[in-house]
Amino acid sequence: MRDLLARLDVTGWAGRWTREDAMIHTGNVRDVLPTLDAGSVQCVVTSPPYWGLRDYGVEGQIGLEPTPEAFIATMVAVFREVRRVLRDDGTVWLNLGDSYASSPAGNFGPDMPAPADGGRYRSNKPKMDYQGAGLKQKDLCMIPARVALALQADGWYLRSDIIWAKGLSFCPSYAGSVMPESCTDRPTQSHEHVFLLTKQARYYYDAEAVREQGTFPAGTQAAKGSGTREGNRRGVDYATYSGTRNLRNVWAINPQPFSEAHFATFPMALVEPCIKAGSRAGDTILDPFAGSGTTGIVAARHGREFVGIELNPKYAEMADQGIAGPLFAV
Repeated sequence: MRDLLARLDVTGWAGRWTREDAMIHTGNVRDVLPTLDAGSVQCVVTSPPYWGLRDYGVEGQIGLEPTPEAFIATMVAVFREVRRVLRDDGTVWLNLGDSYASSPAGNFGPDMPAPADGGRYRSNKPKMDYQGAGLKQKDLCMIPARVALALQADGWYLRSDIIWAKGLSFCPSYAGSVMPESCTDRPTQSHEHVFLLTKQARYYYDAEAVREQGTFPAGTQAAKGSGTREGNRRGVDYATYSGTRNLRNVWAINPQPFSEAHFATFPMALVEPCIKAGSRAGDTILDPFAGSGTTGIVAARHGREFVGIELNPKYAEMADQGIAGPLFAV
């Protein structure tokens, strides 16, 4: 692999990457994944289409299954094949958001114009059947939890449920940015899930690569392990506080503006800790739902190989031709 970092302007993202650095497969993930070599991928970072939210207008798309059970069965089948291509010590970082049980007309009227991003609103998609899953009108579907439990039952180790906090309440230092909602009988949705999944109990995880600066400098009064804070007095053999701390599982990250046609781009700041913790330089990163290629850009930035799969030819071309600085606000 040529030196990706030498050809990327990682400050302004003015560089480009091509098929020589990252392979983008255009096609249905259920058809393409079986063609990849077993054990060829170290880390998977991906965000599949969420169930019941958007019609991309592409034949064979995932996310418009008529029932939650059908969507979950699809996810289990796809990630069973992901498990085959993943190395034994590899990790999967799966981003999923939730949806509510409601009729199409209850969300957007039939006269709503199509959004500029090319996706279609609920009123243009097949009617969803919520009853089989025991859901009532206005119920939160709990799709991320259902998928995670199904994957766990299928043999995956569920190692962490990371909360992507787009916005926080009761936190003056970080309000965040969330999609406005018109509902007045519940709080506004402001988080999504990132599940850390593995094939086995022991796997590659670089905790040092994602360590954070602690609240207190090393050796200062009230620092954990310093022996001065109530409840933290340890014996002389207790490790001295280093001034850093382990990565936690609530990540306050703003959604990232994106000027092109793909509306569901997750931010590079969300992808980066997954790749840094889950892989080494030169490893191969897979995104089976590549979209506009955010995972590939971050992989390139950190000197990783990248394989992406994308059903929509428009998005696949966007990633394949090198999405760079003009498409991302930094």
